[in-house]
Amino acid sequence: MKNDLLLRAANGQETERVPVWLMRQAGRILPGYRKLREHVKDFKELVKTPALACEATLEPVDLLGVDAAIIFSDILVIPEAMGLDYEMIESKGPIFEKTIRNQKDIDALRIGSTENWSYVTDAIKLTKSELNGKVPLIGFAGSPWTIFAYMTEGKGSKTFSVAKKMLYSEPAMAHALLDKITQTTIQYLKDQVSAGAQIVQIFDSWGGILSPESYEEFSLPYIAKICDALNGLVPVIAFPRGALFSAKKIARLNCSVISIDWTVNPIEAREMLQGKSLQGNLDPCVLYAEPSVIKRKTQQMLQQFGTSGYIANLGHGVYPDIPMDNVLHFIESVKQYSVK
Repeated sequence: MKNDLLLRAANGQETERVPVWLMRQAGRILPGYRKLREHVKDFKELVKTPALACEATLEPVDLLGVDAAIIFSDILVIPEAMGLDYEMIESKGPIFEKTIRNQKDIDALRIGSTENWSYVTDAIKLTKSELNGKVPLIGFAGSPWTIFAYMTEGKGSKTFSVAKKMLYSEPAMAHALLDKITQTTIQYLKDQVSAGAQIVQIFDSWGGILSPESYEEFSLPYIAKICDALNGLVPVIAFPRGALFSAKKIARLNCSVISIDWTVNPIEAREMLQGKSLQGNLDPCVLYAEPSVIKRKTQQMLQQFGTSGYIANLGHGVYPDIPMDNVLHFIESVKQYSVK
């Protein structure tokens, strides 16, 4: 590969500088993406059209100079593959007409298979060819708990109280649904790897809304099953957003990298997650600041994490109204600081 910094950092190897990419880097911060959205019916059409998904994936590599591409897709590929359709409503997010409420609903779900997400694997194959070794290609999926939350709640939520209700009132049923989601996700990620993804990330976006006890029963074991299933295929990044209250057990995951949000002290994260490469941590809102502030905050982050076994990123996805120039300041600040 022409640039394998991300893969080496993920595996704890020495790198000439810290690699950098951004979650949601292929989005509204970019002019090409905005033009693409003008010519499609909705977000799902963009995800399900491999040539367009490829184009969206490549733009940040060329325009921002990031050290990785992440396939343009969505974590809700999984519930749809299992037979639970959704709509993506502009400015509101996903809406499921039907939700999972009982065992009969769970029994009606299928274990997703390759043909259910062929548009994603086709996009990966096309993108891998177009990249031609320029940078690694990242595949991804949501954690089983995060997908469970949407399938039971039917939409985004601040509390996901409907989803959490099932954990407490019908725990056996919750585990049955989580197991089906996990089986599907394992096959989905394996297919992404077969299509050309060189590293994958598991987004546990809603892990932090659980108590430590619930997290260690209903989220972490299922992430562990996915990590174990992918062991030896490609490096795995786990992103347990807001859930480092379970850091000791997260550190035992069979993955290469733990991505962390901005609520965690980097020095403490190093101590808690020894043996893992780390990723992320800058509050996305820092990128609303003046260039001098972005540079100072980025350098401070790098000083705390160190330049070995670390992948620079934000603590969550870049927000759509952040100016592209500010994103570029962040990326250049990483590159300038960490050159050896």
